[in-house]
Amino acid sequence: MASSSFDVVVIGGGPGGYVAAIRASQLGFKTAVIDRDRLGGICLNWGCIPTKALLKNAELYDHLKNGAEWGIECDNIRFDFKKIVERSRRVADKMASGVDFLMKKNKVTPIYGVAKIIAPGKVRVETADGRRDIEGKHIIIATGARPRAIPGVEFDHEFIISSKEAMFLGQCPKSMVVIGAGAIGIEFAYFYSVLGTKVTVLEAQDSILPIEDREISAVVHKSLKHRGVDIRTEAFVDGVQKVGGGVEVTFRKGKDGKPETVKADKCLMAIGVQGNIANIGLEQVGIAVERNHIKVDRFCRTNVEGFYAIGDVIGPPWLAHVASAEAVVCVEALAGHDPHPINYDNIPGCTYCQPQVASVGLTEEKCKAQGLEYKVGKFPFRASGKAVASGEAEGMVKILFGARYGEILGAHIVGAEATEMIAELGLAKALEATLDDIHGTIHAHPTMSEAMMEAAAAAAGVAIHI
Repeated sequence: MASSSFDVVVIGGGPGGYVAAIRASQLGFKTAVIDRDRLGGICLNWGCIPTKALLKNAELYDHLKNGAEWGIECDNIRFDFKKIVERSRRVADKMASGVDFLMKKNKVTPIYGVAKIIAPGKVRVETADGRRDIEGKHIIIATGARPRAIPGVEFDHEFIISSKEAMFLGQCPKSMVVIGAGAIGIEFAYFYSVLGTKVTVLEAQDSILPIEDREISAVVHKSLKHRGVDIRTEAFVDGVQKVGGGVEVTFRKGKDGKPETVKADKCLMAIGVQGNIANIGLEQVGIAVERNHIKVDRFCRTNVEGFYAIGDVIGPPWLAHVASAEAVVCVEALAGHDPHPINYDNIPGCTYCQPQVASVGLTEEKCKAQGLEYKVGKFPFRASGKAVASGEAEGMVKILFGARYGEILGAHIVGAEATEMIAELGLAKALEATLDDIHGTIHAHPTMSEAMMEAAAAAAGVAIHI
């Protein structure tokens, strides 16, 4: 049994884990990162990156189908589903090899196998070559999360699938039921509907993308409905059965509604995730768990000295960029530095369907619920020269400002390139920019980002172009 000793041992090589390992090595720590099989985690291998490759394929195919509007005649437009999937896997493979390179560059030791904490400062790894005990002064848990299923319904990974299986189906299904209308569910609803799948979305809340501003969600709802997606809100799923080479989903409209059924080739469950806390040895050292996630303080320290946790395993928001930020804060704090704790009120969220959705801060509904006095500035992309010229006139920018000081309370974008543009408003919010600052900053013309300046002008009552 080989034994090794490190200053920092990271369990999990996703966007939290591998970033923590790199930063620890940069600060002079002898560092190891343990992963089951491949660095990059769900995000790089089975989530963020390959899904964006799939969505780009759908966007391109959609443009080509409507080429006549651009004066570009295309006959017999068709797609090869197998090649679409293969391209997404190539993208993931390329990015994974990039993480491997970063490990070598930063002198981080990767260890592949199943890790379990066995004592303070000690982790046991079951590798392909046998058992190995790893010692670490600092142990960072970054085991991520996994898809959650409806109680009483289990994934069979063929008919009742998670987002992972949805990325590499053998063929494009003729029909699909998507349970859950959060970012993952809506992205796949968009992807498959563009490729011709008859998609039904079932969401228990009264709107899709329920954490987003209602006015913004309504734009996406209308767009998907126009594509032929059947969206049922306030739909409570009672069960999913495999029937005749497909599935049958039973649901009710409202908790007291009559049972209804919908049949499809596949059922994608996208109702959320839960932290990977089982069988990793938390009980061996007494690490506290709360609501299926590891409990930590603002510097990602657990209740047990020498143990830390970051990323999806510590709970929402379940976002790759949050995991990476937590990784840096965690490592710099354990190194004795004085990092700023993460401001969870300024985390951007993105949904990569078309039109895209991006937001930061409070929704208008939350402003009302908190009794805040605010001003609203909105600018529709149909009034943007660049958006209209680009054929992307769907959507808007909506910014909420404090009524007294003009500070940004929340910012919301629905439309093309929303996920790119939100960074400006996130930075503005972090720097405490005001309505006047945004309105007074000259934006290049013609650009999509002009809409943010125009939205601020609208909130000030001095809009020119609407």
